[in-house]
Amino acid sequence: MKKTMEIRWHGRGGQGAKTAALLLADVAFKAGKFVQGFPEYGPERMGAPITAYNRISEEPVTVHSNIYAPDYVVVVDDGLLETTDVTHGLKEDGAVIINTEKEKETLLPFLHDYKGKVYTLDAKSISMQTLGKNYPNSPMLAAVVAVSGVMEQEDFLKEMEASFRHKFAKKPEVIDGNMKALELTFSEITKASA
Repeated sequence: MKKTMEIRWHGRGGQGAKTAALLLADVAFKAGKFVQGFPEYGPERMGAPITAYNRISEEPVTVHSNIYAPDYVVVVDDGLLETTDVTHGLKEDGAVIINTEKEKETLLPFLHDYKGKVYTLDAKSISMQTLGKNYPNSPMLAAVVAVSGVMEQEDFLKEMEASFRHKFAKKPEVIDGNMKALELTFSEITKASA
């Protein structure tokens, strides 16, 4: 991992992009990293576009601004590709990870000639299969960990399980469903990049 990794999340209110960014900061901190996780949004309402950010580093983070040249971009809602330049400032040695049911080739025209890696994941299908509802944030969280290598997958899974057990102590089915979503995402992303 580079000394500092910067990640920008694009989503809509209610899809869990902010929650995923904060969870990533939390588990990376517990794994011994220096972290920042913060949202930026306009009107706070369901469906409104939001942006969230992560800085994860091996050394103390002294920068306190938005992220303008991210290493990775996570797009939780592929509908945003039509209205937002999600690749703006994205480093070409990084990647964009898009939650979509569409073929990757149909999305490329919306990426403004981005030359880096593009990963797609059907997070809706994964969450429907494992949780019974469309919660794309858990699969997208695992996808960014898998693609970026920001932390070891085993450490990530261990910390996420501890976090889920704390938050959903009386809902074991939610813990199990989320853990299955994370594990399934790791295998799907591996297949996509092979």
